[in-house]
Amino acid sequence: MILSFENKVALVTGAASGLGLATAKAFAESGASVVLADWNEKAAQSAARELAAQGHKTLAIRCDVSDDAQVEAMVKQTVATFGKLDAAYNNAGVQNVLAMTADTTREDYDKVMGINLRGVWSCMKFELQQMSKQGSGVIINCSSIGGRVGGAERGIYHAAKHGVIGFTRSAALEYAARGIRINAVCPGLIWTPMADQMVAAGQGEALKSMERSVPMGRVGRPEEIADAVLWLSSDAASYVTGQAISVDGGLIMP
Repeated sequence: MILSFENKVALVTGAASGLGLATAKAFAESGASVVLADWNEKAAQSAARELAAQGHKTLAIRCDVSDDAQVEAMVKQTVATFGKLDAAYNNAGVQNVLAMTADTTREDYDKVMGINLRGVWSCMKFELQQMSKQGSGVIINCSSIGGRVGGAERGIYHAAKHGVIGFTRSAALEYAARGIRINAVCPGLIWTPMADQMVAAGQGEALKSMERSVPMGRVGRPEEIADAVLWLSSDAASYVTGQAISVDGGLIMP
C-alpha cells in the first residue's frame, strides 16, 4: 500500500533524532510538508535542511514541549507557514533515572512527567484547537510498551506512558464526531539514540534480556514505527480511533 500525504501538513515533535526523525522523513517522502520540532534546534534545523535539499517542504522549530507557551507558538508557526495542520505525531520523550520508587526524586519525576505526559497533553491541547477549526485532523501520541506493563526502577517513565494512553483514549472519545482521530503507538525495543543512552547508563544487559524475549528475535527499526504512524495518519485508517497499537515484535500480547 502506497500512502500519499500530498498537500498535507505534518508536525513531529522530538524530530531531531530516533523515532521522530524517521517519521519526519517518512512523512516528507510521502509528500507532506513537515514541521520538525525539537528542543535541540541545531539538530532539527540540520535534519530539515537535509530534507529540503531533497526537494521536500520543511520547517524546523525549537520547542520544549514541557513549556506550554513554546508548544502554542509551535502550532501557530506551523499554521502561519503552511496554512493548516493535518497530522501530528507527539513523540518527544525522555527516560527516567533508574531508581526504586522510594529512592526517586521529585526533580526527576517533574522532568519526566513534564515532557512525557504534560508535553503530550499540551501538544494535543493546541493541535486540537487548530484541528477543531478545520474540522479535520489526526493525532498520534507516542506511548510505549511501558504504557502497558510495569517496570522495576522505571516507575516514573511507565506511569507517564500509561497516562499517554489515558489521554489518547479520552480525547479520542471527545473528538470522534468532530472529524478528528486520535491514536497512540506503543514502541517496543527499538534501536534509537535513547537505547544508546540506556546502554551508556548501564542498562545494556537489561536490553539484551529484553531482546531475547522478543518473539521475532530482533530489535525493531525506527522506520517500522514510522510506518505505523503514517498508516494511522492516513485515510487507510479512517475508521481507527482511540487505539493504542503495540509495535514490538510480539513482546506484549494482551
